[in-house]
Amino acid sequence: MIQADAIGLIRGGKQLLNDSSFTIFPGHKVGLVGANGSGKSSLFALLRGELKEDAGTLSMPAGWKIASVAQETPALSTSALDFVISGDKEYMNLHNALQQAEQSNDGDAIARIHGQLDAIGGYQIEPRAASLLSGLGFTQAQLSQPVSAFSGGWRMRLNLAQALIARSDLLLLDEPTNHLDLDAIYWLESWLLRFEGTLILISHDRDFLDAVITHTIHIERQQTFAYKGNYTSFQRQRTEKMSQQRQEFEKQQAQRAHLQSFVDRFKAQATKAKQAQSRIKALEKLTATAPLEDSTPFSFSFFAPSKLPNPLIEMEKLRAGYADTTILENIHLNLVPGSRIGLLGHNGAGKSTLMKLLAGELEPLGGQRKVSAGLQIGYFAQHQLETLHAEESPMAHILRLDPKASEQGLRDYLGRFGFHGDDVYASTGPFSGGEKARLVLALVVYQRPNLLLLDEPTNHLDLDIREALMRALQEFSGAMVIVSHDRHFLRATVDDFYLVANQQVQAFDGTLEDYQAWVENERAEAKVAARADAKQHSTFADNQLNKKEQRQAAADRRKQLKPLLDKIKHSEKRMHQFADKLTQVHELLSDTGLYEDARKSELTDLLKQQNEFQQQLDEAEANWLEYSEQLEQLEQDA
Repeated sequence: MIQADAIGLIRGGKQLLNDSSFTIFPGHKVGLVGANGSGKSSLFALLRGELKEDAGTLSMPAGWKIASVAQETPALSTSALDFVISGDKEYMNLHNALQQAEQSNDGDAIARIHGQLDAIGGYQIEPRAASLLSGLGFTQAQLSQPVSAFSGGWRMRLNLAQALIARSDLLLLDEPTNHLDLDAIYWLESWLLRFEGTLILISHDRDFLDAVITHTIHIERQQTFAYKGNYTSFQRQRTEKMSQQRQEFEKQQAQRAHLQSFVDRFKAQATKAKQAQSRIKALEKLTATAPLEDSTPFSFSFFAPSKLPNPLIEMEKLRAGYADTTILENIHLNLVPGSRIGLLGHNGAGKSTLMKLLAGELEPLGGQRKVSAGLQIGYFAQHQLETLHAEESPMAHILRLDPKASEQGLRDYLGRFGFHGDDVYASTGPFSGGEKARLVLALVVYQRPNLLLLDEPTNHLDLDIREALMRALQEFSGAMVIVSHDRHFLRATVDDFYLVANQQVQAFDGTLEDYQAWVENERAEAKVAARADAKQHSTFADNQLNKKEQRQAAADRRKQLKPLLDKIKHSEKRMHQFADKLTQVHELLSDTGLYEDARKSELTDLLKQQNEFQQQLDEAEANWLEYSEQLEQLEQDA
């Protein structure tokens, strides 16, 4: 287990942790939460051995293998598949040793290493890597492309896949969903639930935390506080704790006032002097304990728009794209005050293109875009963080919008976005991603928009700021269009969803769960269609069958494949069944009281169940893989 005992951690002269203690047991899935700058990433560096605690002790099991996501990826010529495979250090060591043994013609070493590779499943390394990349949104064609061909966001996905393939005892994930779309997030949740090692996760995605973690460690006021349960459970427990301490504080204050009143009344009277002295001593012993309160809450609201024209924007038969490339076509979209639209769709489907079109940053290739007089757009997008003037301060940025505003008024305004004291005159260049995002948000709000276009506004924002933004948006009287992978944020702010897919923008009648089902169904249909198309061309070219023979051949083919398809479905059912059972056992094993001597037999039974369920899951997965390969081979032979 991981044991922190009264640790202290100082970075850049700032005390991040002080006298902090916590315990993490093997198999726990822990969410590490706290405000930006509270020390979460520094604690990760401490766990990786990159930092040394300044006080106390941090102990971990000897020999534990730790995996985490690299923050940078050089422009390598290595293929995406090989790059991910290199994350399995145990396999790579054996692979390199095998090459050396083959070069020296050492038969004994070659045989031994082949046995070791077989024991760790090394011969399935390429399917494993390909499966991870597929889950994270990479196409089959992209697997052979060099790392240098991918953008920064896609390289971060490669780094994530490289961390997941590692055979780790401890997996450290710092904001893994920032560069993922909803499809990949759902897949990652499923993968992490089946991960057998210890997981510590930093994320500002509330739904993601709730789906994955079993325990929460909260960093607050340089201290760590441990809670059992997911993020929602942590919030409830912390609220109850704050309420109890507030009541205790109020009770203490009433007692203090009563004692002070007695002292004030009778201190000078000889007949009451003894009692007064007694009350004074009691008052001195009564420790002044402040109530557990939230830090200064982040809160703001949008100014009422100066005008609310109706409609704000009209789009008719619009076509959008770049040069000769059409991304979207035949767009019909009218935005009126009160419109609350969320855009759904795969990465690259055209959501950001549509946002740029709405914002007027991209000229349409065809059709009409009509805007009403008085339209005031507030556009927030990730690329705007890079347009901030690095040498200028938040105050200078705001003054550019309103040169006649008073300094105190602007100080008060920036304070609502977390910029206090000298921060308002600090250069924005060294700002963190979260600070830059808050400043861009402040600039957007200041312009009194009546149409908000928010493209991934929650990236870099911590949970408290996201909650404040959600509350502000709920009261916003204008129209808004939002792109976000934060499901909690979408549910709280959006009334209608539009699906961007196949160069179309259409209303989506359903929930986020319905969207996920649509994605899975679309992928399945696309796969079937591709195979059918390939089969049809092959049939015409090789056999020249007539339509009747084609139908008969297809029927015979379905009949031939049905037993194998049934076996695949049965294996999938067993995989889900035992994965669920393992999740239940992991929940029970997360009870810290279970590791006491009195419950040793209960712990033994649970560990036995865990082993049995894991064996059953491994068997089901092996069967599924075997049947799937047989199916693929039959289809190739057809």
